[in-house]
Amino acid sequence: MSASRAFLATLGRDLAAYWRRPGELLQPLWFAALVSTLLPLALGPESERLAIVAGGFSWIAALLAGLLGLDHIFRRDAEEGVLDQLLLAPVPLSLIVAGKFLAHWLVHGLPLALLLPLLALWLGLPPALLPTLALGLLLGTPLLSAIGGIAAALTVGLRGSGILLVLLVAPLYVPVLIFGAGAVEAGASGLSPRQPLLFLAAGVFLSLALAPWLAAKALRAALS
Repeated sequence: MSASRAFLATLGRDLAAYWRRPGELLQPLWFAALVSTLLPLALGPESERLAIVAGGFSWIAALLAGLLGLDHIFRRDAEEGVLDQLLLAPVPLSLIVAGKFLAHWLVHGLPLALLLPLLALWLGLPPALLPTLALGLLLGTPLLSAIGGIAAALTVGLRGSGILLVLLVAPLYVPVLIFGAGAVEAGASGLSPRQPLLFLAAGVFLSLALAPWLAAKALRAALS
């Protein structure tokens, strides 16, 4: 099997597996919607106050919701013995891992990147800041999937690793949160959000090059 066919086969297989479990598929979206409806109850219904925090809160919701599906990237394949077969496949493991990362982002990250700007508008985000928030989320959510995927590969051989996975990932998500929320804050202050968005874009290109390779190394180490 060629490398490209292995990548596409992994992508299609994981997408089909996600679609067979609609509860897991919708869980991050329900979580993001739930916490967005609770925010006005905590801060009060004043639109001015909600508008100030809407952008940053959207990023926090993206980070927390993104944690929900990380353990499923490799765990199910490991339990079914599929991962052992993938390690022996005559194709680079990094390409298979890249297919799994892309499937996770398409199912979890992309829907969040599309939903959260709408929820932010509902919370009072100025419409002029919507493109900045949407672009930041489209750049940031692949980074969240890549970082979380590396941590999931490191912990795949451990039982009850959910808490450990969160502890590993949460500090690594902080730079993404800083640049993403910083872009919205810069736009709200009348400054250009270009610089933090460029940092996010650079992170995406760096993760495309390194994250699959690092996760493949972590998988071999965890399952050896």
